Amino acid sequence: MCQEIAGIQIPDSRLAKDAVDILREYGSDLLWNHSNRVFLFGAVNGQNAKKDYDLELLYVSALFHDLGLTKKYSSPDLRFEVDGANAARSFLQQYQIPDESIRRVWDAIALHTTPGIAEHKEAEVALLFSGVGMDVMGDGFEQFPPHLREEIIKAFPRNNFKQEIIPAFYEGFKHKPETTFGNMKQDIVQHFVPEYKNKNFCSCILHSPWSE
Repeated sequence: MCQEIAGIQIPDSRLAKDAVDILREYGSDLLWNHSNRVFLFGAVNGQNAKKDYDLELLYVSALFHDLGLTKKYSSPDLRFEVDGANAARSFLQQYQIPDESIRRVWDAIALHTTPGIAEHKEAEVALLFSGVGMDVMGDGFEQFPPHLREEIIKAFPRNNFKQEIIPAFYEGFKHKPETTFGNMKQDIVQHFVPEYKNKNFCSCILHSPWSE
């Protein structure tokens, strides 16, 4: 792997290399390329916006952000984002990382599919969210420097990403579709199982145990 891509220095500490090993072992080529693109898109956005952020924390956040989709880290009943966040927290605790830094990584991963909140939190959280949005839905595509975008894609190809990421999401949480209640991943479940219906928020209110 190149030491520098799109003007961003790839972290090469023992911590970073161990995180790479985990994603390589338990993830897939799809998640590997996606996670690295997310990191680089987020890092470039941070650099362009002159944000003060920890590059290594952003890197670990990106490498772990979708590990909750894998068999190794998927729980039977938690959102996949929380599974990935919990895995990252357990990983970082082995390296005497400060609690505040671990919290930022946990929040970044847990909130990476939560628009309206993530972008208003600490730099690492907001930048991971922006990197995910750029890679998955093209958020900020026109504003992103084209030459840097092409350099990132050359290093970590998309390889039919649009078509492959949706079933990859579904495979990660099809055993617990109820965890998509109240979040955008419900759209993924209904893409494959159109008849599936999650709880309805209004029904939850109207049929609550309160007597009035």
